[in-house]
Amino acid sequence: MSSPRSAEPGRVAVVGAGIAGITAARTLAQAGWEVTVFEKSRGAGGRMATRRTAFGGFDHGAQFFTVRDERFRLALQATGAPIAPWNVSLVRVLDELGRHVAAAPPARETRWVATPGMSALVHAWAQPLIDGSVGQCHANARVVRLAPDPIAPARWALHLDAADDTPPIHGGFDAVLLAIPAPQAAELLHASAVAADWQARLRDEVVMAPCWTLMAAWPLAAQPGLDGLGPRWHAARSDHHRIAWVARESSKPGREPLERWVIQASPAWSAEHLEDDAERITGKLLKGFAEITGIRATPGHAVAHRWRYAQTQRALGEPYLWDSRSGLGVCGDWCLGYRVESAFLSGLALALAIAEG
Repeated sequence: MSSPRSAEPGRVAVVGAGIAGITAARTLAQAGWEVTVFEKSRGAGGRMATRRTAFGGFDHGAQFFTVRDERFRLALQATGAPIAPWNVSLVRVLDELGRHVAAAPPARETRWVATPGMSALVHAWAQPLIDGSVGQCHANARVVRLAPDPIAPARWALHLDAADDTPPIHGGFDAVLLAIPAPQAAELLHASAVAADWQARLRDEVVMAPCWTLMAAWPLAAQPGLDGLGPRWHAARSDHHRIAWVARESSKPGREPLERWVIQASPAWSAEHLEDDAERITGKLLKGFAEITGIRATPGHAVAHRWRYAQTQRALGEPYLWDSRSGLGVCGDWCLGYRVESAFLSGLALALAIAEG
C-alpha cells in the first residue's frame, strides 16, 4: 500500500455519516469519485441526532449551530437546507437549586436548528447518497477492520461486523476516509504504514469528553400542572454539579408542542459515571433537573443516552489528515474544534485536497 496514488477520481469509502462524512462524500461525488458511505447507526446524522418517540422528537446530540464561515453559509443556502433560527430565551443557572438565574447576554449570532429535528440537515444532504443517485450509503454497517484488498492488494477492503445487515467485506477502494471520533479512527488505522504516527496523534493530541443525555417528556394532560412549576425560560447553561445544559424541545421551531426536555450532563460528571447503568443515570439527572427547573412531576418518558465521544476539549489543530500514498484520510469536528461548522469545514477541506490531487 505504499505506491503513489493516482490523482484521477476512483472509488472512495467514507466511514461515518455525520456532517463531516457526508460533506466529504458529496464533494468527492461532485468531483467524479465513486463514493460509498458506511454508517454504523440506522441512518445519517452522527451527533446531529434526533430520537423519535411517541412523545415527539428529541435533539439528544447537538442542540443548535451557528454560522461564521462563508463556505458553510453558502452550502446551506445553495442546498435549501431545512433550517430555521431558534430565538430561545437562554439563561444561566448559577446555583445548585435553580434559585439564582441570570439572563444570558444578547446573542451575537443566530442560533440555527434543523427542522423538524437536528438530524434533518444531515438527512437532506445525504439523500442523494441514500437514494443512489450520486453514490451509496449503507446504514447499520459498522466497520471493524481495514486491510489490503486480497484480490487487489493496492486497494483497501473494509471488514464489517458480522451482525450487520450488509455483506461482511467491501473491497476495491482507492481511498478510505474516516469521519468518526478520533479514538475510533485510531483503532481502525492499524493496517496502514501511517498508523503509528497518526494513532499517536489522535490518542495523545485530541481530547474528547463524554456526555450522558437524558430525554424526558410529560403527557399533554400533565402540562397544566407543570405551568406553575416550570421555568419561564426555555434553555439554560447550568453550574449544577451534574448538569451542564437543559432545553425545552417545544421551544424550537417546527417541533411538537408536548412538554419535552433534553438534559445534558457535564463532561466531568459524565466521565465519572461513564459506566453506570442507564437507569441509575436517569434517576440522578431527573433529580438535578428538578432542582434546576422546579419540575418535579414524574415524566411519562425518560430515557438516557450515552455519548462516549461527545465534545472536543482539545482539537488536533489542523483540518484533516491525508496520506496520498496509502489513500487514507481522517476528518471530523475534532480536527478544528467542537462546532457543527467545524465538522463541515473539515470534511470539505479533506475532500478538496483529494479532488485537487
